[in-house]
Amino acid sequence: MNKNRIQESGVRSQNKRKTKRAALSLLLASILLALPVNFHAETLSPIQPNIDVNGQFSAARAQRGRVIRATVVINIPSGFHINSNRPLAKFLIPTSLKVEAPGGVRVGTVSFPPAHLRSFSFSPDKLSVYEGRVVLRFNVTVPQNFSGGELNLRANLRYQSCNDEACFPPVTRGVPMSIAVG
Repeated sequence: MNKNRIQESGVRSQNKRKTKRAALSLLLASILLALPVNFHAETLSPIQPNIDVNGQFSAARAQRGRVIRATVVINIPSGFHINSNRPLAKFLIPTSLKVEAPGGVRVGTVSFPPAHLRSFSFSPDKLSVYEGRVVLRFNVTVPQNFSGGELNLRANLRYQSCNDEACFPPVTRGVPMSIAVG
């Protein structure tokens, strides 16, 4: 009989250990499941800046057979920046401008302003960025045989904006540009 009591005692001891392990595992799982919720609740999502983009021409009317100067103006709010057209790191997304024009209309190379080299808390290296008011320039040649009374272009500006703590997903903004042709 003593042998049976010893075996029963051993079984009870094993059952207590299994129960303790199960309780400890359940407690640990509960804590781990609760952590992401708490961390998520404390994380604030950054708000993408309202970057103003406008297109304009140097004159009110374009002449057939002539070149007219066009600009795309970017107004970046204080505290934000966009990567330059030639960022210093390959993983950064450059600012680019592609202009769509009707057949026969030639669009020249886009001229970007010099960038600023700035330090930010999220990078050990300086970055090549644009801040404030940025003007991109290009020439448009209207062919002599252009038949319309109005020239319609679409400038597609692609950029990635950032603040001192985070970068936002890249954005492509379409800017319609129209000018009378005479």
